[in-house]
Amino acid sequence: MTQAVRQTHGSRGLLAVLNSDGRPHPVENTLAAVTVVLGALSAISSLWTGLHLLTSWSGLVGILTGAWGQFISVTTGERFLLIVGLGASALGFFLGMAHGGLFGGVIG
Repeated sequence: MTQAVRQTHGSRGLLAVLNSDGRPHPVENTLAAVTVVLGALSAISSLWTGLHLLTSWSGLVGILTGAWGQFISVTTGERFLLIVGLGASALGFFLGMAHGGLFGGVIG
């Protein structure tokens, strides 16, 4: 029985981890991937203070998508990626806010 499960899920890689219950979850997987990408963008762009608009907005959107993904997530693999993306998004968001914020220099 376990060999049959390994054969059907063994060749898919990351999708096998995200869909560990055997059913596809396209919305939840997409939210996890978007959260990780936005978190990476926000964390990396926070290294440059002049990119505070990109950093803070991508961090804010990453926090919102990650929170919604946590709310509807089904498997542990999805939750793991969402927490990693949420942490990176929050780090970038807070550093972007410290460097100028969401509207710094554009409004006011």
